Amino acid sequence: MLKEFAKAAPPDKEELRAELDRAKDQLAGYQMKIKEAKLPVMVIIEGWGAAGKGSIIGKVIRNIDPRFFKVVPMAEPTEREKRYPFLYRYMLEIPEAGKFVFFDTYWMQEVTEGVLTGKIDEKLYKQRISSINTAERSLHDNGYLIMKFFFHISRKEQKKRIDALAADKDTKWRVSETDVMQNRNYDRTLEVYDRYLEDTNRSVAPWYIIDAGDRKWAELQVLRFLNQGIDTALKNQALAAPILQNTFPLEPVPKLADISLADKTMTEEEYRTELKKLQKELGELHNRLYRLRIPVIIGYEGWDAAGKGGNIKRIAAALDPRGYEVHPIASPEPHEKARHFLWRFWNRLPKDGHIAIFDRTWYGRVMVERLEGFCSENDWQRAYNEINEFENELHSWGAVVIKFWVQIDNETQLKRFQDRQNTPEKQWKITDEDWRNREKWPQYEDAVNEMLQKTNTSFAPWYILESVDKKYARIKALKIVIREIRKACREKEKNL
Repeated sequence: MLKEFAKAAPPDKEELRAELDRAKDQLAGYQMKIKEAKLPVMVIIEGWGAAGKGSIIGKVIRNIDPRFFKVVPMAEPTEREKRYPFLYRYMLEIPEAGKFVFFDTYWMQEVTEGVLTGKIDEKLYKQRISSINTAERSLHDNGYLIMKFFFHISRKEQKKRIDALAADKDTKWRVSETDVMQNRNYDRTLEVYDRYLEDTNRSVAPWYIIDAGDRKWAELQVLRFLNQGIDTALKNQALAAPILQNTFPLEPVPKLADISLADKTMTEEEYRTELKKLQKELGELHNRLYRLRIPVIIGYEGWDAAGKGGNIKRIAAALDPRGYEVHPIASPEPHEKARHFLWRFWNRLPKDGHIAIFDRTWYGRVMVERLEGFCSENDWQRAYNEINEFENELHSWGAVVIKFWVQIDNETQLKRFQDRQNTPEKQWKITDEDWRNREKWPQYEDAVNEMLQKTNTSFAPWYILESVDKKYARIKALKIVIREIRKACREKEKNL
């Protein structure tokens, strides 16, 4: 893209000034439309060192009410951030609906610098590109406008600007070692940049190459493309995103009605003996996975009153409290609802070596939100693939992903509801919503069956916990968690 980039002639000074004024007014007018339409806008500024990225961001944001935007400079990842998935720190910064975020570099810099310094090999590069393209497509499909600009200058122009900045004691701090190395290795850097731009230039998030030789002309180019992008996005908001075909390997899973709950029981003595032994084993494994820096994500879904809480409690009791967190997931808060539906789960991921346990998960999108009308049909139909992509990203990071469906029958649920309602110290556990959901048992069962069929991947399979006898379900869950963590530890040690 950069090698074939043909500069357009800028308008003369008078025309440029007049068009700049018009473009600024247009952007100022769009901000209220963006707010009303709840359109989240990501403006990503990339480019050569000393190309003027920061100064152009400063000029563009003057035209927007400061209540509706944020500027985020993405520096090198910290040691703490390196303990999370590659996409983690970027996904945390996505804007709320109706607001702008301007990024002074985004994921391009981390990838291209990794290639140039040899920290990222060909295999990892392709993995990063796949992650980025998938994330940008998912953001677009969930209503985000992504505007990506690359500020291009020649080697000669970059050298002139670096020298001018370095010669002034008040600005020499702005010249980084990376800027100098870019200029010395301009041709090699150009190749890496060009490949990255080609590999991530997609219709849902295209690149706009900005001739940054003249700052006012660069500002006008950004404003032109930004206004055009906003106008198109506002006009196309009513269009539904396509439902993509699943490309991940799926494993067969039985329908709920075909799962036998008979004879899935344990005596109290068997239970206590097994529980003590398995909790001791899991506690020892926790130390091992911390040493090996393996992240573990355990998600619980299941019928109301199926015993999820007690099951979680028995797993958590075996763990070092400094190395795990349990996340009870309720209805999204307003600031969560205003972002991509997976944002609040990205926000709760564990560091490597730690464990996150989710009491309800991202699967609410294809169950509660689907059945209660909290999202459109297109939203929940797309979510199966988006969830598989999310879990694949976690798996590629090295996480152990364990998903439990806690299964009981209709009659058992009714008995447990009545027990809760008739026992004063348990009444807090039962709500009117629980009874309403119970009336929709057949619809929920259909939704769960579809969910299991479409998201039972080889890298993040579902495990059914038969929980008419809660003791049986707890022991089964502990055995599965131990088995999967042990397997991951063996694989990690083999590759060390």
